[in-house]
Amino acid sequence: MKVDLHVHSRYSKRPTQWILKKIGCPESFTEPLELYQIARKRGMTHVTISDHNSINGALEIAHLPNAFISEEVTTYFPDDRCKLHVLVVDITEAQHEDIQRFRKNVYDLVAYLNQEEIFHALAHPLYSINDRLKLDHIEQCLVLFRNFELNGARNQRENTSLQKVLNALTPEHMGRLTDRYRLEPRYPDPWYKYLIGGSDDHSSLNIARTYTDIPGTDDIHRGLTEIIHGNGRVIQNPSNPETLAHNLYGIAYQFYKSKFKLDRYVQKDLLMKFLDRSLRAGEKPEPGLISRLYFFLHHRRRSKVNETVPETLMSLLGHETRNLIQDHPQFAAIVENGGRRPKNLEDIWFDFVKQASNRVMLQFANHLMDHLSKGNVFNIFHTIGSAGGVYTMLAPYFIAYSLFSQDRKLSHQLLRRYTGDEPSSREPVKVAHFTDTFYEVNGVALTLQQQVRIAHRNQKDLTIVTCHAENPSPLTGIKNFDPIGDYELPEYPEQKIFFPPLLEMLQYCYENQFNIIHSATPGPIGLSALAIAKILRLPICGTYHTAIPQYAQFLTGDDAIEDITWKYILWYYDQMDYIYAPSKSTKEELVDRGLEEKKIRVYPRGIDVERFNPAKRNGFLEKRYGIQETIKLIYVGRVSKEKNLHILERVFQKLNQTETDVHLIVVGDGPYLQQMKATMAGTPCTFTGYLSGDDLCSAYASSDIFVFPSATDTFGNVVLEAQASGLPVVVTDQGGPAENMLPGRTGLVVVADEVGSLNRAVTKLIHDHELRQRMGQNARTYMQQRSFDNAFLRTWQMYGSGESQRHSTYARAV
Repeated sequence: MKVDLHVHSRYSKRPTQWILKKIGCPESFTEPLELYQIARKRGMTHVTISDHNSINGALEIAHLPNAFISEEVTTYFPDDRCKLHVLVVDITEAQHEDIQRFRKNVYDLVAYLNQEEIFHALAHPLYSINDRLKLDHIEQCLVLFRNFELNGARNQRENTSLQKVLNALTPEHMGRLTDRYRLEPRYPDPWYKYLIGGSDDHSSLNIARTYTDIPGTDDIHRGLTEIIHGNGRVIQNPSNPETLAHNLYGIAYQFYKSKFKLDRYVQKDLLMKFLDRSLRAGEKPEPGLISRLYFFLHHRRRSKVNETVPETLMSLLGHETRNLIQDHPQFAAIVENGGRRPKNLEDIWFDFVKQASNRVMLQFANHLMDHLSKGNVFNIFHTIGSAGGVYTMLAPYFIAYSLFSQDRKLSHQLLRRYTGDEPSSREPVKVAHFTDTFYEVNGVALTLQQQVRIAHRNQKDLTIVTCHAENPSPLTGIKNFDPIGDYELPEYPEQKIFFPPLLEMLQYCYENQFNIIHSATPGPIGLSALAIAKILRLPICGTYHTAIPQYAQFLTGDDAIEDITWKYILWYYDQMDYIYAPSKSTKEELVDRGLEEKKIRVYPRGIDVERFNPAKRNGFLEKRYGIQETIKLIYVGRVSKEKNLHILERVFQKLNQTETDVHLIVVGDGPYLQQMKATMAGTPCTFTGYLSGDDLCSAYASSDIFVFPSATDTFGNVVLEAQASGLPVVVTDQGGPAENMLPGRTGLVVVADEVGSLNRAVTKLIHDHELRQRMGQNARTYMQQRSFDNAFLRTWQMYGSGESQRHSTYARAV
């Protein structure tokens, strides 16, 4: 006897998922007779229908061979209205009426079912239907119920946890539960539990994917008795989020197909043909030759038409999806091969949705960036709305991944209490660190690259998640996604914004079971990180690395743009459970702007004191660039306007009029480079371009004074590198650099944006050799206290202390 004991028909009318409620769709759209035929075709010897609080579907097939009546009953714990679903099997119409009277109270319902000797089982026991299920409820269910379901639509992790707990139960356990909850089991040997299997199918796509196998009998009444004698077994083909999402798409498609009478288009439209074969079961195969001829004619028709890209969301979706079907052999085969369904249909559908949404989102992302660069405010909001429509169409995947992540904590609690399988009260920290700056040439990227090495060395589970078209890193612990597209910023032609593939990133984070998301950027990749954290119900922290609003003002000269950027930045970081700031001044700025002080933590930053070392003073600048024995000022960093290099230009031009033995070295590249070269022409100034490795270390150590005029850096990693190399530093009084040196001991602090202040400080160090030497030695000693390993491990401890934020994150995600 083989029977799927949990399957729904169109009589399950009240959907639990908001996306189905939004479109006015019932929870299932499968006709009872079609359900019966599919189940028998897939090897089920017996068929039942378990609709929610209804037996109408089961009655429609009750006259057919080996069919019987069941239902899925919604019931409640009376004290807090925690909702449960109970499968009742092989009942009469009269019993159904009685059940409806008793179902408002789970204690009354179970008492009635036991009195009538009706076979029943707790459906999806570890799934919190209305977010009220707690460990106390599950323990009471261990007393109330003898039979439990391994649910085919739920997370296999929870099914496995349930099996382990039920197998571990002892008479002592049940005695304690009986005393604690003052409940008496209404069946013998209550520590013995039995399992049934059901697919919990709502779309017809997964009927019999999980079922109950009862050998030795083909009689339903005897079969149910065999289950409680331990002779039944559950046959499972475990589901995943892609399976559940495929079901939701299937339900919605079947609803729309019926509502708008789309049958007449199925054989006339390429996209409709693909959708019909991907999102419903039971269709009759067509002759292969006719299908291939149909596809060939559509392909020929497309090749003769000079197509233009439509602008509206729906027309763009239709355009891109039809092209995708014709361009992709795997999708084309769905249309060409008649009614034959591949076994991995949910994976093919996932790939189709992923590629289609990526194509459409790329169009909107490019439009959005064009409008942003031109300041077309109204067009910006219109484009955002259209792009939001695309992501709404991805909602079944967001729902599926969220549901499959929902009950992990409860499952762990249960395992710890009854099996000891989870001895730690806290999972080991496993971090996915999202960044759009990993392959670039800046302090943030170099810091992240170093952190990956240290994490691997100290056996910390850190994965950098980024998105870049080139430069894949050979380091372990890096996950780089191919972007769906990119956009070049007009002000930074060499700097691209990459648009990340959200659905792929979501799948990756779910499958790798990260328990903390860290965002190092508020850009497109950071938005993906935020969405993933909310969907997977994970805590998220963010690092405020860069003074983006100030950069926006520098680049555009528009205070209104800076104000808009601040509004976005504050919104984004307010979504974080906690925020890492690189300096106290940055923290104070964020608090002044309105973020909660208790959420912001100043995190330690370290430096590789072996790599950056005064011992590397080796005449590199003289050998490579012919710079003679003069006092060498060095700037290292991005050569761009926001670094205040125009201030440095004016200071050095003044010095050049009075000092004959001073040389300026500019290390780095950027959009301001050519202009600065032109301004500094005729002065003793050398532009090295980008340096790395030993060349960079030697350039630092072979210089005498480090000058950093920027007032927008939140940290300034180059200031640490210079001090570790034994150089006194000159920094401004705005931003993070001044906090990463000792004023008057390792360098001098000047007033930001003032030529005179910077000029006086540099002149003082040029003329006072003893002061230069003393400050350089102090700088080296100070940096030796800030090793990279120590700073990283202190930061890692912060992740652990943030675990308490999880409870609020779960609530907010729901």
